[in-house]
Amino acid sequence: MTLGIDAINALGLSGSQTTASKKSSLGQEDFLKLMTTQMTHQDPTKPMENGDFLAQMAQFGTVAGIQDLQESFKSFADSISSDQALQASSLVGHYVSVQSGQGTLPAGGEIQGQLVLPGNSPNVTLKIVDAQTGETVRTLNLGNQTAGNVPFTWDGYSDGNVLAHPGSYKLEAAATIDGTNTALATQVNSKVDSVILGNGQQGVTVNLEGLGAVNFNQITQIL
Repeated sequence: MTLGIDAINALGLSGSQTTASKKSSLGQEDFLKLMTTQMTHQDPTKPMENGDFLAQMAQFGTVAGIQDLQESFKSFADSISSDQALQASSLVGHYVSVQSGQGTLPAGGEIQGQLVLPGNSPNVTLKIVDAQTGETVRTLNLGNQTAGNVPFTWDGYSDGNVLAHPGSYKLEAAATIDGTNTALATQVNSKVDSVILGNGQQGVTVNLEGLGAVNFNQITQIL
């Protein structure tokens, strides 16, 4: 919207003042005042068309609406982030389940988790593979299972009944579903050691025993 000299003078603004004020944003009250002044000082031989007037009002309304929406989304995002931080901090010392293709065997401990089975299967297996050598240390035959989460526990012993060394092991699960051998996703149970509160660009993360830092949203179950 362009204002004539008469409109500027009517608002009590000099040319230098308008130049210096360019960096300031207009509120709705300022916009309506400028619009009214423009209509008052328009050329009588070329009055503003109703369509032009409505178009300018609509443009301003759209911009103002987008700004309000952005503020609302920011407040909503801040609220979610704060809520996540409170939930995550309360998990310290507790066990959670996260999707992972590997687990860490502690000294004298075990690896627990769940297999995600999308359909009924007469034959479900889980291979425990040494992450460094690629050798299959243990094969757990879980037998006939119905669709859903299938829990598993590896006690740390190999197929030869020898206690495996502590460290990282890959989890390779599979099942026969409708006659087809299907790879399965695995979830591992781990204790929450600490919580890292993110900033505006990074969300809340949790440090898990043996698994390291994972995003709070990756937690599938609180045990």
